[in-house]
Amino acid sequence: MTVPGRRSSTFIRLLRSGFTDPSGAARLLDADALSAVRADPVLLDALGATADPDLALLGLVRLAEAQRPEELRVLLDTLVSAKPLRDRLLGVLGASEALGDHLARHPQDWQALVTYEAADLHPGLAEFERGLADAHDPVHLRVSYRRCLLSIAARDVCGTTDVQQVAAELADLATATLRAALRIASAAAPEDAARCRLAVIAMGKCGGNELNYVSDVDVIFVGDSPDGEDEGRALQAATRLASHLMRICSETTVEGAIWPVDANLRPEGRNGPLVRTLASHLAYYQRWAKTWEFQALLKARAVAGDETLGAEYIDAISPLVWQAAERENFVPDVQKMRRRVVDNIPAAQVDRELKLGPGGLRDVEFAVQLLQLVHGRTDATLHSGTTLDALHALAAGGYVGRADAAQLHDAYRFLRAMEHRIQLYRLRRTHLVPEDENDLRRLGRSMGLRTEPVAELNKAWRRHASVVRRLHEKIFYRPLLDAVAQLAPGEARLSPRAAGQRLEALGYADPAAALRHLEALASGVSRKAAIQRTLLPVMLGWFADSADPDAGLLNFRKVSDALGKTPWYLRLLRDEGAAAENLARVLSAGRLAPDLLMRAPEAVALLGDPEGLQPRTHEALEQEVLAAVNRAENAEAAVAAARGVRRRELFRTTAGDIIGSYGTEDNPAEEDHGALVDRVGSAVSDLTAATIAGALRAAVREQWGDTLPTRFAVIGVGRFGGHELAYGSDADVLFVHEPREGVDEQDAAKAAQAVVSEMRRLLQLPSADPPLLIDADLRPEGRSGPLVRTLPSYAAYYRRWSLTWESQALLRAATVAGDQELGSRFIDLIDPLRYPVEGLGDDAVREIRRLKARMESERLPRGADPTLHTKLGRGGLSDVEWTVQLMQMRHAWAEPGLRTTRTREALAASHAAGLIPTEEAQILDEAWVLATRVRNAVMLVRGRAGDTFPSEARELAAVGRYLGYAEGTAGDMLEDYRRITRRARAVVDELFYGS
Repeated sequence: MTVPGRRSSTFIRLLRSGFTDPSGAARLLDADALSAVRADPVLLDALGATADPDLALLGLVRLAEAQRPEELRVLLDTLVSAKPLRDRLLGVLGASEALGDHLARHPQDWQALVTYEAADLHPGLAEFERGLADAHDPVHLRVSYRRCLLSIAARDVCGTTDVQQVAAELADLATATLRAALRIASAAAPEDAARCRLAVIAMGKCGGNELNYVSDVDVIFVGDSPDGEDEGRALQAATRLASHLMRICSETTVEGAIWPVDANLRPEGRNGPLVRTLASHLAYYQRWAKTWEFQALLKARAVAGDETLGAEYIDAISPLVWQAAERENFVPDVQKMRRRVVDNIPAAQVDRELKLGPGGLRDVEFAVQLLQLVHGRTDATLHSGTTLDALHALAAGGYVGRADAAQLHDAYRFLRAMEHRIQLYRLRRTHLVPEDENDLRRLGRSMGLRTEPVAELNKAWRRHASVVRRLHEKIFYRPLLDAVAQLAPGEARLSPRAAGQRLEALGYADPAAALRHLEALASGVSRKAAIQRTLLPVMLGWFADSADPDAGLLNFRKVSDALGKTPWYLRLLRDEGAAAENLARVLSAGRLAPDLLMRAPEAVALLGDPEGLQPRTHEALEQEVLAAVNRAENAEAAVAAARGVRRRELFRTTAGDIIGSYGTEDNPAEEDHGALVDRVGSAVSDLTAATIAGALRAAVREQWGDTLPTRFAVIGVGRFGGHELAYGSDADVLFVHEPREGVDEQDAAKAAQAVVSEMRRLLQLPSADPPLLIDADLRPEGRSGPLVRTLPSYAAYYRRWSLTWESQALLRAATVAGDQELGSRFIDLIDPLRYPVEGLGDDAVREIRRLKARMESERLPRGADPTLHTKLGRGGLSDVEWTVQLMQMRHAWAEPGLRTTRTREALAASHAAGLIPTEEAQILDEAWVLATRVRNAVMLVRGRAGDTFPSEARELAAVGRYLGYAEGTAGDMLEDYRRITRRARAVVDELFYGS
C-alpha cells in the first residue's frame, strides 16, 4: 500500500521537475522496465532538464520495454553512469516524438549515442557516408538515415553544436543519402549506370549547406554520354536512374519516407526534361532563364554522381549567376521578387509563419541573395551559398552595416533554431509556430527558456521578427547613406561604383543623380541631416516600390529643401508613423500630387492626420472659400485665395486617392474601387463648385458690392452636375439670371453678362495653380447663343427649338453655385424635358442611337486604339453613360429612382427597377469604374489629362501600380481593360442599340 505522504512527495517532486502530468509520470516510473533506476535521483533530474519531461519519460519506458533483458541492463547502467549518453538520449526523447518512435522500433540504435569522440562531436560527410554504407535497399536506407539523424539531433538539443553547424550536418547527411540512393539505383540497373554519366546538383538549402530537419531536397540533374555512347540513349538511361533515385528517397515504405526530392528548379520546371546535358542547361540559361532562376543557382553545389561532370556544371553556370545583375530585365524582376508573396498564406496562419510571414526567414534570405547578385559580380568574397556566411561577407565588405548585420545574424539564428525544434518534434515539414500551450512550452524549453517558457518564447520570437521586419529593407539603403555621409572613419563602406550598382538594381534609372540627392539630404552633423539619415533607409525602400523611384527621391529632396528649416516637418515624418510612408507614396506616384504639394509644401501636414485625407464637405469648402474672398482686398486677390484653397484640397484628394489605391504597410489598398471613384468625383466636383462660388462672390463684390442687380445661378452639367469630375475635367456649366424687382431687363442682362465674363477672366489669370476652365458650350444655341439667359428665355428655347440631345445633356444638370432658389426653379423647368411623360418616342430613340453611332465614327481621335480609349472607345465611359441615360429618358417619368444626375446611381436604379439584369448591370458598372480610374490615373501620373493609356513605359507602369498591377504586368492590365470593356460593349449593343 502506498503511503499518502510519500505519494504526495513524489507528486510534488515531479511537478517541480517540470512534468505537466505528475500522476502519469509516476505510473510510468513504476513500470517494470525502469525498476532498477526509478529511485535514482540523477535520472529524475536529467528528465527534468529536457524540453518535455513527460515525453522523455514515455520514450524511455518504450525504449526500455523494447530491450531484451541483457540489453536492458546495459542500457540502464550506461544511462545512470554516463552523463553524455544520458543527456543525449533523454534530450532527444524529450524533444522528438518521431525519434522516440524510431528508437522503439529499433531499440539498438540508442548505442549510436554512446560514442563521444572528436569525430563524433562534429561529423562530416565521410562519417555520414560510413553510417549509410550498409544500406542496400530503400527500407534499410531509411533506418540508417534516422540513426544518423538521431546523432545530429542529440548534439543539437544538448547544445554541442549550434544552429549553423546543425544545418550543415543535415546538408551533409542529405548529400550522403543522395549518394547512397544513387548507389542503390545504379545497382538495380547496372546497364543504365554504365551507359551514362549523371551528376546530381543540390539546390536550395541543401545546396547552401543549411538544411532543415525536414525539407524538400531540391536538385538538378545533369547527364552526359560516356565516350562512344549515343547521347539520346545515355540521357534516357540517366533519366531512369534519376527517377529511381527520387523514388528511393521520396516513397513511403514501412519505415516511412526520408524527404521528397524536388527537381522543379530545373530549366522549364515540371515541363522540362528531368535530365539535360550541360550544353542544354547552358543554352537555356543564356537565352530563357529568369532572374529568380539565377538567384536559385546561387546555392548550386555538386553533391553526387559524376564528380567531373558536376564540377564542369558549376564552373559553367557560375559566371552566368554573377552576371545576372547586368541582364535587361533584372530591375523589374527584382522589384517583383521584392514584393512579398503572402497572398497564398491563409490569413489565420500569417502571424504564425516563421518562413514566409512578415519578419520571417525568407526576408533575410532574399535580402542577402539580392545583395549578393548585385555586388558579387565584382567581389568574389560574396560567392557563398550559405546565408549567414554571405551576410558576414557582406558586412565585411561594407555592403551591409556591421550593426545591422549582427542583428540580422542573431535574428536569423533564433528563427532557424525555432524552425528546427518545431520540425524535430514530429519530423514533419512545417514552418508554423504551434498554437497549443503544451507544444509552445516544449518549444520554449527546447530553446533554453525555462522560467516562463511560453511567454519568454513569444517575446523573443516577436522581438527577432520585428528586427527582421525593420532591417530587411533598410540594409539595402543604409550603406548608401554611409557612403555619402562618411561619418565613421575607418568603417568599410560602399564605393561610388557599388552604390550606383545597388541603386540601379533597386530601380533607380539615374543612380548618379540619386546619390547627389542623398548627399544633399544626409551629409553633415546637423540635427536635420541626422533625422534624414534615420528616415531615408525606409523612404528609399518605399520609393523603390513605385514605378518611378527617381522622381520620388527628387520630389522628396524638393519638399525637404522647402520645409527643412520648419520645426515640425521632419518631426512629423519621424514621429507620425503613417506620415512618412504616405509622403513617399504620394511623391513617387506621378506628377500631379507632387506638383500641387510643391506649390504649398505645408500641406504635408495633412499626411500625418488620420482624418487629413478625408474629403471635406461642400458646405465646409464653400464657407472657407467665401471667407477668404471676403478678406481679400480686390477681386484678383480674392480669386487667388480661392484657388489656393482649391490647390490644397486637390492635394488632399489626390493624396487620399493615391494612398487608397496603393495601400500602405498597415492599411491595404481600397478594395471597393467604385467607392474610391465616387469619393474622388464628389470631392473634385464639390471643390470646383466652391471655387466657382468664390469667383462669383469676388466678381460681384468688385463692381456691385454685396448685391448684383439680377439674381444669378450657376448650373453644372455633364460630369460637373453628375458629381463625377475627374482631375483634368473642365467645368461644364449653364448660367441663368432673373432681374431683381425694379431693375431694367437690359441692365440686368448686361450685369449678368459682365459677371460671367469677369468670373472666367479671374479663373483664367496666369497662376502656378491648376487652371479651372469654365465651359458653357452646352447652352442653348451653343457658342452662337448668349452666355447667360433668363428663365423665360430658357423656357422659350426649350419649348420651340430644343433637340433630343439637349434634353439628354440636361439629365446631369444640377445647381452648383449662386442663387439656390433660382437654380431650383431652373431644375423644375427642365425636368419635363429630361424625364418626358410616357418616355421617349421611337423617333427620339432612333435619333439618339444615330447620334451616338456618328459620334463613335467621327469623334474618336485619328490613330487612337478604340479598344483602349476610355471615353469614346469600345465599352468606355460614353457607351455606359449613353446606355444609362437612354434608360433615364425612357423610364424616369415612372421610376423616381432614375431621377439622379449620377451615372452609377442611375445604373443601380435601373437594375432595381428590373430594367437591366444583375449581371449586365455589374458589367457596365465595372467598365465605367475602370475607365474612370484610368483617366484619373493618367492625370495623376502625367500631370495632364488624357483619355488613353500612356505610351511611355514608366508612365504606363505607374498607371498600372495605381490600378493594383505589379511591376512588369502592364500587358496584363491592358488585356484586362480590353476584356472588361469588350464585355461592356456587348451589353451596350443589346441594351442601347437593341441588337
